[in-house]
Amino acid sequence: MSEREVVLDQPEITDEQGQALRQAQERAEQAEAELAKLKQASAHKPAADASAHKPVSDASLKTPATPSSKGEQTEVAGDGEQELRKDSMMAHLLDSLEAGKDIGHYGRLVFAMVARHFLPHEEVLAWMMKDKDVDEEKATLMLRQVEGRDYNPPRRDKILEYQSKQDFPIIPNVDDPDSGNLYRNLKFPDEIYDHIGHYQEAKLESGS
Repeated sequence: MSEREVVLDQPEITDEQGQALRQAQERAEQAEAELAKLKQASAHKPAADASAHKPVSDASLKTPATPSSKGEQTEVAGDGEQELRKDSMMAHLLDSLEAGKDIGHYGRLVFAMVARHFLPHEEVLAWMMKDKDVDEEKATLMLRQVEGRDYNPPRRDKILEYQSKQDFPIIPNVDDPDSGNLYRNLKFPDEIYDHIGHYQEAKLESGS
């Protein structure tokens, strides 16, 4: 007995069903295209966000040094030493420190009282520690004392008094009236002159 081949009838598709099928396929293709666009956009978005939120470098946040009311440099860092050298006594102290000489207790005191108005705190310390008789602790203690008590730069007669108490000559040429005359040779913050003016007025009022 021969086997009979069974043939399944193919469903008959009407024009209306064919149109609906084509529309469904078109919608599916459009959906796939939109999905591909979204994937492409999301792939590029992190790079854009990364550039938009790029961290600002430390260098761009730095601002020039500006003087404050107490004991801060009057010049932008880098020009302070040049300003100090306008006074022959301060140039003498800088050169002596650079050579590693011991400029004495009062020499260091005068240097700290003046240099703190022209150089950053750490730079003043670095200069003081060039003295062969000074370590970091000793320099820090003196500078903190000067800053804490807000000492004014000394007048020439006071510097000469200091000089008489030690061997190192703070003013190298005492016969030169301009040497050590700090208020004539250097420009200090306005607060220094105001403070001196108030002090002189107080002396006059007290009759001293």
